[in-house]
Amino acid sequence: MATVSRGLVIAGAEAPAVSGRSTLSVNPWTGAPFAEVAAGTAPDVERAVSAAAAAFDSWAATKPAERRGILLRAADLLSERAAEVVSVMAGEVGGVAPWAGFNVMLAADMLREAAAATTQPVGQVLATNADGVFSVQQRVPKGVVAAISPWNAPVILGVRAVALPLAMGNTVVLKPSEDAPIACGLLISDVLHEAGLPPGVLNVVTNDRADAAEVVEALIGDPRVRMVNFTGSTEVGRKVGMTAARFLKPAVLELGGKNPLVVLEDADLDYAVDAALFGSFFNAGQICMCVDRVIVHRSLSGAFTERFAARVRELPCGDPTDPGTAIGPVISRDAAERVSTLISDAVAKGARLVAGTGEIEDPGTLIRPTVLTGVTPGMRIYHEEIFGPATAIHPVDSVEEAITLANDTAQGLSAGVITENLALGLEVAGRLRTGIVHVNDQSIADEPQAPFGGVKESGYGRFGGQAGAEAFTDTRWVTAQISGHAHFPI
Repeated sequence: MATVSRGLVIAGAEAPAVSGRSTLSVNPWTGAPFAEVAAGTAPDVERAVSAAAAAFDSWAATKPAERRGILLRAADLLSERAAEVVSVMAGEVGGVAPWAGFNVMLAADMLREAAAATTQPVGQVLATNADGVFSVQQRVPKGVVAAISPWNAPVILGVRAVALPLAMGNTVVLKPSEDAPIACGLLISDVLHEAGLPPGVLNVVTNDRADAAEVVEALIGDPRVRMVNFTGSTEVGRKVGMTAARFLKPAVLELGGKNPLVVLEDADLDYAVDAALFGSFFNAGQICMCVDRVIVHRSLSGAFTERFAARVRELPCGDPTDPGTAIGPVISRDAAERVSTLISDAVAKGARLVAGTGEIEDPGTLIRPTVLTGVTPGMRIYHEEIFGPATAIHPVDSVEEAITLANDTAQGLSAGVITENLALGLEVAGRLRTGIVHVNDQSIADEPQAPFGGVKESGYGRFGGQAGAEAFTDTRWVTAQISGHAHFPI
Protein backbone atom coordinates (compact mmCIF):
# COMPACT_ATOMS: atom_id res chain seq x y z
CA MET A 1 0.00 0.00 0.00
CA ALA A 2 1.27 3.46 -0.90
CA THR A 3 2.39 5.79 1.88
CA VAL A 4 0.57 8.79 0.34
CA SER A 5 -2.68 9.06 -1.63
CA ARG A 6 -3.47 12.29 -3.50
CA GLY A 7 -5.77 13.69 -6.17
CA LEU A 8 -5.33 16.41 -8.77
CA VAL A 9 -5.39 20.04 -7.65
CA ILE A 10 -7.94 22.05 -9.65
CA ALA A 11 -9.32 25.45 -8.62
CA GLY A 12 -7.76 25.11 -5.18
CA ALA A 13 -9.37 21.78 -4.35
CA GLU A 14 -8.22 18.19 -4.56
CA ALA A 15 -10.16 16.06 -7.05
CA PRO A 16 -9.98 12.58 -8.61
CA ALA A 17 -9.26 12.13 -12.30
CA VAL A 18 -12.30 12.11 -14.58
CA SER A 19 -11.51 8.48 -15.42
CA GLY A 20 -11.32 7.52 -11.75
CA ARG A 21 -7.90 5.96 -12.40
CA SER A 22 -4.81 6.34 -10.26
CA THR A 23 -1.11 5.56 -10.66
CA LEU A 24 1.81 4.76 -8.36
CA SER A 25 5.23 6.27 -7.81
CA VAL A 26 7.78 3.79 -6.44
CA ASN A 27 10.55 4.09 -3.84
CA PRO A 28 13.73 3.36 -5.86
CA TRP A 29 15.51 1.85 -2.85
CA THR A 30 12.82 -0.46 -1.47
CA GLY A 31 10.74 -1.00 -4.60
CA ALA A 32 7.59 -0.37 -2.54
CA PRO A 33 4.89 2.06 -3.72
CA PHE A 34 5.47 5.50 -2.27
CA ALA A 35 2.48 7.49 -3.52
CA GLU A 36 -0.80 6.77 -5.26
CA VAL A 37 -1.94 9.78 -7.26
CA ALA A 38 -4.75 10.55 -9.68
CA ALA A 39 -3.98 9.55 -13.27
CA GLY A 40 -5.08 12.66 -15.13
CA THR A 41 -5.79 12.65 -18.87
CA ALA A 42 -6.85 15.21 -21.47
CA PRO A 43 -10.26 15.98 -19.87
CA ASP A 44 -8.48 16.75 -16.60
CA VAL A 45 -6.09 19.06 -18.41
CA GLU A 46 -9.12 20.91 -19.82
CA ARG A 47 -10.52 21.30 -16.27
CA ALA A 48 -7.20 22.59 -14.96
CA VAL A 49 -6.71 25.06 -17.81
CA SER A 50 -10.28 26.30 -17.38
CA ALA A 51 -9.58 26.97 -13.70
CA ALA A 52 -6.32 28.76 -14.52
CA ALA A 53 -7.97 30.85 -17.24
CA ALA A 54 -10.83 31.82 -14.93
CA ALA A 55 -8.40 32.91 -12.22
CA PHE A 56 -6.08 34.86 -14.53
CA ASP A 57 -7.68 38.31 -14.69
CA SER A 58 -8.06 38.55 -10.93
CA TRP A 59 -4.54 37.26 -10.22
CA ALA A 60 -2.94 39.53 -12.82
CA ALA A 61 -4.69 42.50 -11.18
CA THR A 62 -3.53 41.50 -7.69
CA LYS A 63 -1.32 44.16 -6.13
CA PRO A 64 2.40 43.32 -6.23
CA ALA A 65 2.63 43.52 -2.46
CA GLU A 66 -0.02 40.82 -2.11
CA ARG A 67 1.75 38.50 -4.53
CA ARG A 68 5.03 39.21 -2.77
CA GLY A 69 3.52 38.40 0.62
CA ILE A 70 2.19 35.03 -0.57
CA LEU A 71 5.54 34.04 -2.05
CA LEU A 72 7.44 35.10 1.07
CA ARG A 73 5.07 33.14 3.31
CA ALA A 74 5.48 30.13 1.03
CA ALA A 75 9.28 30.35 1.38
CA ASP A 76 9.01 30.30 5.16
CA LEU A 77 6.49 27.46 5.14
CA LEU A 78 8.70 25.38 2.86
CA SER A 79 11.69 25.95 5.14
CA GLU A 80 9.61 24.79 8.10
CA ARG A 81 8.79 21.56 6.26
CA ALA A 82 12.45 20.61 5.71
CA ALA A 83 12.18 17.35 7.68
CA GLU A 84 9.13 16.35 5.64
CA VAL A 85 10.96 17.10 2.38
CA VAL A 86 13.91 14.93 3.49
CA SER A 87 11.51 12.06 4.10
CA VAL A 88 9.58 12.57 0.86
CA MET A 89 12.69 12.83 -1.30
CA ALA A 90 14.23 9.72 0.26
CA GLY A 91 11.06 7.74 -0.33
CA GLU A 92 10.09 9.09 -3.74
CA VAL A 93 13.41 9.65 -5.58
CA GLY A 94 16.07 8.07 -3.34
CA GLY A 95 17.60 11.42 -2.43
CA VAL A 96 20.06 11.57 0.46
CA ALA A 97 19.45 14.06 3.28
CA PRO A 98 22.04 16.71 2.26
CA TRP A 99 20.57 16.84 -1.24
CA ALA A 100 17.04 17.16 0.10
CA GLY A 101 18.14 19.88 2.49
CA PHE A 102 19.77 21.75 -0.37
CA ASN A 103 16.51 21.45 -2.33
CA VAL A 104 14.62 23.12 0.50
CA MET A 105 17.15 25.92 0.91
CA LEU A 106 17.44 26.83 -2.76
CA ALA A 107 13.72 26.46 -3.48
CA ALA A 108 12.89 28.77 -0.57
CA ASP A 109 15.38 31.30 -1.93
CA MET A 110 13.76 31.00 -5.37
CA LEU A 111 10.41 31.88 -3.82
CA ARG A 112 11.98 34.87 -2.07
CA GLU A 113 13.66 36.05 -5.26
CA ALA A 114 10.36 35.68 -7.12
CA ALA A 115 8.74 37.75 -4.38
CA ALA A 116 11.30 40.49 -4.96
CA ALA A 117 10.57 40.41 -8.69
CA THR A 118 6.94 41.41 -8.11
CA THR A 119 7.98 45.01 -7.42
CA GLN A 120 10.68 45.39 -10.05
CA PRO A 121 10.13 47.99 -12.81
CA VAL A 122 7.80 46.65 -15.48
CA GLY A 123 8.42 49.13 -18.28
CA GLN A 124 10.20 52.20 -19.61
CA VAL A 125 9.42 55.43 -21.38
CA LEU A 126 10.37 55.35 -25.06
CA ALA A 127 11.60 58.11 -27.33
CA THR A 128 9.06 59.07 -29.98
CA ASN A 129 9.02 61.16 -33.16
CA ALA A 130 5.30 61.86 -32.90
CA ASP A 131 4.10 65.23 -31.60
CA GLY A 132 2.26 65.24 -28.29
CA VAL A 133 2.60 61.48 -27.77
CA PHE A 134 3.64 59.67 -24.62
CA SER A 135 5.18 56.31 -25.56
CA VAL A 136 6.02 53.42 -23.22
CA GLN A 137 6.79 49.76 -23.29
CA GLN A 138 5.57 47.58 -20.45
CA ARG A 139 5.82 43.95 -19.45
CA VAL A 140 2.48 42.23 -18.92
CA PRO A 141 1.62 38.67 -17.84
CA LYS A 142 1.29 36.16 -20.65
CA GLY A 143 -1.75 34.34 -19.25
CA VAL A 144 -1.90 30.61 -18.47
CA VAL A 145 1.56 28.99 -18.33
CA ALA A 146 2.10 25.25 -18.77
CA ALA A 147 4.89 24.01 -16.50
CA ILE A 148 6.47 20.54 -16.70
CA SER A 149 8.81 19.68 -13.82
CA PRO A 150 11.34 16.82 -13.40
CA TRP A 151 12.11 14.36 -10.61
CA ASN A 152 15.85 14.76 -10.08
CA ALA A 153 15.89 18.04 -8.11
CA PRO A 154 12.18 17.89 -7.48
CA VAL A 155 11.57 20.69 -5.02
CA ILE A 156 14.05 23.09 -6.63
CA LEU A 157 12.82 22.52 -10.15
CA GLY A 158 9.15 22.26 -9.23
CA VAL A 159 9.35 25.63 -7.50
CA ARG A 160 11.38 27.11 -10.37
CA ALA A 161 8.69 26.01 -12.82
CA VAL A 162 6.03 28.10 -11.08
CA ALA A 163 7.56 30.82 -8.88
CA LEU A 164 8.49 33.49 -11.45
CA PRO A 165 5.45 32.83 -13.65
CA LEU A 166 3.23 33.42 -10.59
CA ALA A 167 5.22 36.46 -9.48
CA MET A 168 4.74 38.03 -12.92
CA GLY A 169 0.95 37.64 -12.67
CA ASN A 170 0.45 34.47 -14.69
CA THR A 171 -1.59 31.46 -13.66
CA VAL A 172 -0.08 27.98 -14.00
CA VAL A 173 -0.99 24.39 -14.77
CA LEU A 174 1.82 22.18 -13.45
CA LYS A 175 2.47 18.65 -14.71
CA PRO A 176 5.00 17.04 -12.36
CA SER A 177 7.17 14.05 -13.23
CA GLU A 178 5.55 10.64 -12.95
CA ASP A 179 8.51 9.65 -10.77
CA ALA A 180 7.99 12.47 -8.23
CA PRO A 181 4.38 13.72 -8.28
CA ILE A 182 4.53 14.71 -4.63
CA ALA A 183 7.96 16.36 -4.36
CA CYS A 184 7.88 18.31 -7.63
CA GLY A 185 4.17 19.00 -7.75
CA LEU A 186 1.65 18.43 -4.99
CA LEU A 187 3.92 19.39 -2.09
CA ILE A 188 4.70 22.71 -3.79
CA SER A 189 1.00 23.30 -4.38
CA ASP A 190 0.31 22.58 -0.71
CA VAL A 191 2.87 25.14 0.43
CA LEU A 192 1.67 27.89 -1.91
CA HIS A 193 -2.00 27.36 -1.11
CA GLU A 194 -1.26 27.33 2.63
CA ALA A 195 0.52 30.64 2.06
CA GLY A 196 -2.68 32.15 0.63
CA LEU A 197 -2.53 31.53 -3.12
CA PRO A 198 -6.08 31.98 -4.47
CA PRO A 199 -7.95 29.02 -6.02
CA GLY A 200 -7.17 28.36 -9.67
CA VAL A 201 -3.90 30.28 -9.77
CA LEU A 202 -1.86 27.06 -9.54
CA ASN A 203 -3.35 23.75 -10.68
CA VAL A 204 -1.59 20.36 -10.67
CA VAL A 205 -2.31 17.49 -13.06
CA THR A 206 -0.57 14.23 -12.21
CA ASN A 207 -0.63 11.38 -14.71
CA ASP A 208 0.28 7.81 -15.49
CA ARG A 209 3.45 7.45 -17.56
CA ALA A 210 1.47 5.80 -20.38
CA ASP A 211 -0.65 8.94 -20.74
CA ALA A 212 2.22 11.47 -20.65
CA ALA A 213 2.22 12.27 -24.38
CA GLU A 214 -1.55 12.79 -24.39
CA VAL A 215 -1.42 15.05 -21.33
CA VAL A 216 1.42 17.20 -22.70
CA GLU A 217 -0.24 17.52 -26.09
CA ALA A 218 -3.54 18.57 -24.50
CA LEU A 219 -1.79 21.04 -22.20
CA ILE A 220 0.35 22.78 -24.80
CA GLY A 221 -2.35 22.60 -27.46
CA ASP A 222 -5.06 24.31 -25.41
CA PRO A 223 -5.44 27.79 -26.97
CA ARG A 224 -5.78 29.36 -23.52
CA VAL A 225 -2.24 28.25 -22.62
CA ARG A 226 0.13 30.95 -23.81
CA MET A 227 3.57 29.48 -23.08
CA VAL A 228 5.35 26.43 -21.71
CA ASN A 229 8.40 25.81 -19.55
CA PHE A 230 10.07 22.43 -19.34
CA THR A 231 13.09 21.02 -17.52
CA GLY A 232 14.27 17.53 -18.42
CA SER A 233 16.12 15.48 -20.98
CA THR A 234 17.09 16.77 -24.40
CA GLU A 235 15.14 13.92 -26.01
CA VAL A 236 11.85 14.86 -24.35
CA GLY A 237 12.60 18.59 -24.52
CA ARG A 238 12.91 18.36 -28.28
CA LYS A 239 9.39 16.91 -28.44
CA VAL A 240 8.03 19.59 -26.11
CA GLY A 241 9.69 22.32 -28.16
CA MET A 242 8.31 20.92 -31.42
CA THR A 243 4.81 20.71 -29.95
CA ALA A 244 5.03 24.29 -28.65
CA ALA A 245 6.25 25.50 -32.06
CA ARG A 246 3.39 23.71 -33.80
CA PHE A 247 0.92 25.69 -31.69
CA LEU A 248 3.01 28.93 -31.95
CA LYS A 249 3.72 28.97 -28.21
CA PRO A 250 6.98 30.32 -26.77
CA ALA A 251 8.92 27.91 -24.58
CA VAL A 252 11.70 27.94 -22.01
CA LEU A 253 13.58 24.64 -22.20
CA GLU A 254 16.36 23.64 -19.79
CA LEU A 255 17.68 20.31 -21.00
CA GLY A 256 20.61 17.93 -20.55
CA GLY A 257 24.30 18.66 -20.32
CA LYS A 258 27.60 16.97 -21.15
CA ASN A 259 29.44 19.19 -18.71
CA PRO A 260 33.24 19.50 -18.57
CA LEU A 261 35.47 20.35 -15.62
CA VAL A 262 38.70 21.77 -17.07
CA VAL A 263 41.71 21.39 -14.75
CA LEU A 264 44.57 23.55 -16.02
CA GLU A 265 48.28 22.95 -15.51
CA ASP A 266 48.63 25.30 -12.52
CA ALA A 267 45.55 24.02 -10.63
CA ASP A 268 45.61 23.19 -6.93
CA LEU A 269 45.46 19.41 -7.23
CA ASP A 270 43.65 18.66 -3.97
CA TYR A 271 41.08 21.37 -4.66
CA ALA A 272 40.54 20.03 -8.17
CA VAL A 273 39.93 16.53 -6.76
CA ASP A 274 37.40 17.92 -4.26
CA ALA A 275 35.62 19.85 -7.01
CA ALA A 276 35.49 16.86 -9.35
CA LEU A 277 34.23 14.55 -6.61
CA PHE A 278 31.31 16.80 -5.73
CA GLY A 279 30.58 17.83 -9.31
CA SER A 280 30.53 14.28 -10.61
CA PHE A 281 28.67 12.40 -7.88
CA PHE A 282 26.34 14.68 -5.92
CA ASN A 283 22.84 13.14 -6.08
CA ALA A 284 24.39 10.06 -7.69
CA GLY A 285 25.28 12.15 -10.74
CA GLN A 286 21.60 12.84 -11.46
CA ILE A 287 21.85 16.61 -11.89
CA CYS A 288 21.80 18.25 -15.31
CA MET A 289 24.96 20.19 -14.35
CA CYS A 290 26.99 17.19 -13.15
CA VAL A 291 30.54 16.72 -14.42
CA ASP A 292 30.54 14.10 -17.18
CA ARG A 293 34.11 14.83 -18.27
CA VAL A 294 37.16 15.87 -16.23
CA ILE A 295 39.64 17.39 -18.69
CA VAL A 296 43.05 17.50 -16.97
CA HIS A 297 46.42 18.78 -18.17
CA ARG A 298 48.62 15.76 -18.77
CA SER A 299 51.27 16.96 -16.31
CA LEU A 300 48.69 16.55 -13.52
CA SER A 301 46.62 13.70 -14.89
CA GLY A 302 48.50 10.82 -13.25
CA ALA A 303 48.42 12.27 -9.74
CA PHE A 304 44.89 13.59 -10.23
CA THR A 305 43.56 10.22 -11.39
CA GLU A 306 45.18 8.36 -8.51
CA ARG A 307 43.87 10.74 -5.81
CA PHE A 308 40.46 11.11 -7.39
CA ALA A 309 39.92 7.37 -7.81
CA ALA A 310 40.98 6.73 -4.21
CA ARG A 311 38.45 9.29 -2.94
CA VAL A 312 35.70 7.89 -5.16
CA ARG A 313 36.23 4.36 -3.87
CA GLU A 314 35.70 5.61 -0.30
CA LEU A 315 32.28 7.17 -0.92
CA PRO A 316 29.65 5.39 1.22
CA CYS A 317 26.79 4.07 -0.91
CA GLY A 318 23.40 2.61 -0.17
CA ASP A 319 20.25 3.42 1.78
CA PRO A 320 19.32 7.09 1.26
CA THR A 321 17.73 7.26 4.72
CA ASP A 322 21.09 6.44 6.37
CA PRO A 323 22.70 9.78 7.40
CA GLY A 324 26.11 8.39 6.44
CA THR A 325 25.17 7.63 2.84
CA ALA A 326 26.76 9.85 0.21
CA ILE A 327 25.56 8.03 -2.90
CA GLY A 328 22.03 6.65 -2.99
CA PRO A 329 20.22 4.76 -5.72
CA VAL A 330 19.42 6.05 -9.18
CA ILE A 331 15.77 6.71 -9.89
CA SER A 332 14.81 3.35 -11.42
CA ARG A 333 16.00 -0.01 -12.72
CA ASP A 334 15.74 1.32 -16.26
CA ALA A 335 18.01 4.24 -15.34
CA ALA A 336 20.51 1.89 -13.71
CA GLU A 337 20.57 -0.33 -16.78
CA ARG A 338 21.13 2.66 -19.08
CA VAL A 339 24.11 3.91 -17.04
CA SER A 340 25.56 0.42 -16.66
CA THR A 341 25.25 -0.11 -20.42
CA LEU A 342 27.11 3.13 -21.15
CA ILE A 343 29.96 1.99 -18.91
CA SER A 344 30.13 -1.57 -20.25
CA ASP A 345 30.08 -0.29 -23.84
CA ALA A 346 33.06 1.94 -23.08
CA VAL A 347 35.01 -0.85 -21.37
CA ALA A 348 34.31 -3.26 -24.22
CA LYS A 349 35.77 -0.71 -26.62
CA GLY A 350 38.97 -0.13 -24.65
CA ALA A 351 38.20 2.28 -21.78
CA ARG A 352 39.74 1.47 -18.40
CA LEU A 353 37.98 1.41 -15.05
CA VAL A 354 39.98 3.14 -12.29
CA ALA A 355 37.15 3.19 -9.74
CA GLY A 356 33.89 1.27 -9.61
CA THR A 357 32.65 -1.40 -11.98
CA GLY A 358 29.43 -0.04 -13.46
CA GLU A 359 27.64 -3.16 -12.25
CA ILE A 360 24.15 -2.92 -10.81
CA GLU A 361 23.84 -4.00 -7.18
CA ASP A 362 20.85 -4.81 -4.98
CA PRO A 363 18.15 -3.61 -4.95
CA GLY A 364 18.63 -3.11 -8.69
CA THR A 365 19.04 0.67 -8.57
CA LEU A 366 22.49 1.04 -6.98
CA ILE A 367 25.65 1.66 -9.03
CA ARG A 368 28.80 2.51 -7.12
CA PRO A 369 30.61 5.65 -8.35
CA THR A 370 32.64 4.81 -11.41
CA VAL A 371 35.59 6.57 -13.06
CA LEU A 372 36.83 5.78 -16.57
CA THR A 373 39.95 6.70 -18.51
CA GLY A 374 40.71 6.11 -22.17
CA VAL A 375 37.25 7.18 -23.37
CA THR A 376 37.23 7.88 -27.12
CA PRO A 377 34.67 9.20 -29.65
CA GLY A 378 33.73 5.69 -30.72
CA MET A 379 32.14 5.03 -27.32
CA ARG A 380 28.56 6.03 -26.48
CA ILE A 381 29.62 7.55 -23.16
CA TYR A 382 31.81 10.07 -25.01
CA HIS A 383 28.73 11.71 -26.54
CA GLU A 384 25.73 10.81 -24.37
CA GLU A 385 24.83 12.46 -21.10
CA ILE A 386 25.54 9.95 -18.31
CA PHE A 387 23.05 11.22 -15.71
CA GLY A 388 24.31 8.72 -13.17
CA PRO A 389 27.29 8.00 -10.89
CA ALA A 390 30.05 7.89 -13.51
CA THR A 391 32.56 10.26 -15.08
CA ALA A 392 35.53 10.11 -17.44
CA ILE A 393 39.03 11.60 -17.14
CA HIS A 394 40.57 13.03 -20.33
CA PRO A 395 44.28 14.07 -20.27
CA VAL A 396 45.19 16.96 -22.63
CA ASP A 397 48.47 18.64 -23.54
CA SER A 398 47.42 22.29 -23.83
CA VAL A 399 44.80 24.88 -23.04
CA GLU A 400 43.73 24.84 -26.70
CA GLU A 401 43.20 21.09 -26.63
CA ALA A 402 41.20 21.40 -23.40
CA ILE A 403 38.89 24.01 -24.94
CA THR A 404 38.42 21.99 -28.13
CA LEU A 405 37.56 18.84 -26.17
CA ALA A 406 35.22 20.71 -23.81
CA ASN A 407 33.30 22.10 -26.79
CA ASP A 408 33.18 18.74 -28.61
CA THR A 409 29.57 18.01 -27.67
CA ALA A 410 26.12 18.77 -29.00
CA GLN A 411 25.15 20.10 -25.58
CA GLY A 412 26.19 23.25 -23.76
CA LEU A 413 24.75 23.71 -20.29
CA SER A 414 27.47 24.26 -17.69
CA ALA A 415 31.23 24.02 -17.16
CA GLY A 416 33.92 24.54 -14.55
CA VAL A 417 37.52 25.73 -14.89
CA ILE A 418 40.15 25.18 -12.14
CA THR A 419 43.27 27.35 -12.27
CA GLU A 420 45.41 29.60 -10.09
CA ASN A 421 45.57 32.12 -12.96
CA LEU A 422 42.27 33.99 -12.84
CA ALA A 423 42.90 35.87 -16.08
CA LEU A 424 43.53 32.60 -17.92
CA GLY A 425 40.48 31.03 -16.29
CA LEU A 426 38.27 33.86 -17.51
CA GLU A 427 39.78 33.63 -20.97
CA VAL A 428 38.99 29.90 -21.11
CA ALA A 429 35.49 30.56 -19.77
CA GLY A 430 34.88 33.04 -22.56
CA ARG A 431 35.66 30.39 -25.19
CA LEU A 432 33.51 27.59 -23.78
CA ARG A 433 30.19 27.22 -25.61
CA THR A 434 27.96 26.78 -22.57
CA GLY A 435 25.20 28.84 -20.97
CA ILE A 436 26.97 28.74 -17.58
CA VAL A 437 30.68 28.72 -16.63
CA HIS A 438 32.20 28.72 -13.14
CA VAL A 439 35.89 29.64 -12.78
CA ASN A 440 37.58 27.96 -9.82
CA ASP A 441 34.51 25.88 -9.15
CA GLN A 442 32.86 22.76 -10.56
CA SER A 443 29.86 22.85 -12.88
CA ILE A 444 27.00 22.55 -10.34
CA ALA A 445 25.77 25.89 -9.05
CA ASP A 446 22.49 27.76 -9.04
CA GLU A 447 21.38 31.12 -7.69
CA PRO A 448 17.81 32.30 -8.16
CA GLN A 449 18.82 35.83 -9.19
CA ALA A 450 21.05 34.55 -12.01
CA PRO A 451 19.94 33.62 -15.55
CA PHE A 452 19.92 29.83 -15.81
CA GLY A 453 19.91 27.85 -19.05
CA GLY A 454 22.02 26.37 -21.81
CA VAL A 455 22.94 26.67 -25.47
CA LYS A 456 22.98 24.20 -28.35
CA GLU A 457 20.99 21.07 -27.45
CA SER A 458 20.87 22.07 -23.80
CA GLY A 459 17.86 24.25 -24.56
CA TYR A 460 16.87 27.88 -24.92
CA GLY A 461 15.35 30.63 -22.84
CA ARG A 462 16.33 31.38 -19.27
CA PHE A 463 14.95 30.81 -15.80
CA GLY A 464 15.94 33.25 -13.06
CA GLY A 465 16.89 36.89 -12.78
CA GLN A 466 15.77 39.62 -15.14
CA ALA A 467 15.95 37.22 -18.09
CA GLY A 468 13.49 34.92 -16.36
CA ALA A 469 11.10 37.75 -15.57
CA GLU A 470 11.16 38.76 -19.22
CA ALA A 471 10.61 35.17 -20.37
CA PHE A 472 7.32 34.95 -18.48
CA THR A 473 5.90 38.27 -19.67
CA ASP A 474 4.97 39.88 -22.97
CA THR A 475 6.33 43.26 -23.99
CA ARG A 476 3.53 45.66 -24.93
CA TRP A 477 3.93 49.06 -26.63
CA VAL A 478 1.44 51.68 -25.43
CA THR A 479 1.07 55.27 -26.65
CA ALA A 480 -1.16 58.11 -25.51
CA GLN A 481 -1.87 61.32 -27.47
CA ILE A 482 -1.56 63.71 -24.54
CA SER A 483 -1.65 67.00 -26.45
CA GLY A 484 -2.98 68.04 -29.85
CA HIS A 485 -4.36 65.56 -32.32
CA ALA A 486 -2.75 62.91 -34.45
CA HIS A 487 -2.54 63.66 -38.18
CA PHE A 488 -4.34 61.21 -40.50
CA PRO A 489 -3.39 61.45 -44.19
CA ILE A 490 -6.77 60.25 -45.46
